Amino acid sequence: MSGNVQLLNDTLAAAKDEGRAALIAYLPAGFPTVDGGIEAVKAALDGGADVVEVGLPHSDPVLDGPVIQTADDIALRGGVRIADVMRTVREAHEATGKPILVMTYWNPIDRYGVERFTAELAEAGGAGCILPDLPVQESALWREHADKHGLATVFVVAPSSKDARLAEITAAGSGFVYAASLMGVTGTRESVGAQAEDLVRRTRATTDTPVCVGLGVSNAVQAAEVAGFADGVIVGSAFVKRMLDAPDDAAGLEGVRALAADLAKGVRRQA
Repeated sequence: MSGNVQLLNDTLAAAKDEGRAALIAYLPAGFPTVDGGIEAVKAALDGGADVVEVGLPHSDPVLDGPVIQTADDIALRGGVRIADVMRTVREAHEATGKPILVMTYWNPIDRYGVERFTAELAEAGGAGCILPDLPVQESALWREHADKHGLATVFVVAPSSKDARLAEITAAGSGFVYAASLMGVTGTRESVGAQAEDLVRRTRATTDTPVCVGLGVSNAVQAAEVAGFADGVIVGSAFVKRMLDAPDDAAGLEGVRALAADLAKGVRRQA
């Protein structure tokens, strides 16, 4: 079975044709429970997200801030497994028809087996993987199997990336380029800043692949700002925080849906 990289490409292209950035939401699998996590992904998509990244919870999420770390810890204590991540992808995609990626550190895939992971992700209807800690020069095995199974390989670039390094990364990736708006871990910020715009400009000089910006966006105003210069706006911690702060699961889902709707208006406004 082939994965849904083409659906991802078509979705990003359709947003561009509408003259707007795509809205990409991040939510971890297994949080607050496996079933609850599936409902949260569906709520984000129903609210207006174009794409969702499903996080594979990790015990040492070095690039994630305290909000996502807390959610990961809840998921891991609940016993979440890779099979649950695949189930989350499958059920969310089947329910919405929208592209679902997995965001994961490399170690769980390496232990699970690259061929097994890519085959199962494609079978679940996944569109690809975001791999924040896999060096491009060590990614040949992953890319071989991802390509075979119709999955995107999304690499992360940062403001510290030199132009030559950007070219190396973008030549190897597919789907979109994840541009980290600033140095540091995930979390909401008061401002996303000029660093992100400069990084998008430099990255675009190396590739025609869409460039999507994450880290720090939490509201419609910031979404509109980023949508003014990027192909996609990635929001994670703000969604997770809505669920963490909610008095019950139903309120958490409503919070996710409402935030997605607000952000969807933001990417259509463009500051």
